[in-house]
Amino acid sequence: MTPVFGIAGRSGSGKTTLIEAMLPLLRARGLAVSVIKHSHHDFEMEPPGKDSARFRQAGAHEVMVASPYRYAIVHELRGGPEPTLAQQLERLAPADLVLVEGFKQAAIPRIEVYRPALGKPALHAEDAGFLAVVTDAALEMTPDATLPCLPLNEPDAVAAFICRTLGLAPGKA
Repeated sequence: MTPVFGIAGRSGSGKTTLIEAMLPLLRARGLAVSVIKHSHHDFEMEPPGKDSARFRQAGAHEVMVASPYRYAIVHELRGGPEPTLAQQLERLAPADLVLVEGFKQAAIPRIEVYRPALGKPALHAEDAGFLAVVTDAALEMTPDATLPCLPLNEPDAVAAFICRTLGLAPGKA
């Protein structure tokens, strides 16, 4: 099974920016990395009125848009339940690592991206399932807290932590 690692945090904390910075570093280690991004908002792959949007509007269950450069499948839930993380992982092509953004409560190895300046409470204070905190500030932890703190502005250190945690050797999984 492909190793999965979660990047969670409050909105605006820098999760996407961190993942974006880590992807070329992980690729340089020889890893094929996929990403699942969870959103609480509706999204459009193509603007309304374009062909694939018209097919979906007309009732298509799934629409694939394919080109010589990429393809995407849009599956309409039409009121059905959101697929679980496990179901989403099953749909991905084989990879060496899957990074998951969001899914704050998922039972997977995960870190929190936390910026105290946002004025929002830390997730790790409410959930003991986090392995580390990635932050841009020094944290005032309780004496019994043992979470490692990683610097947000050093994506290579975060990527190395993820690889060590999952046992992904430098160079290839």
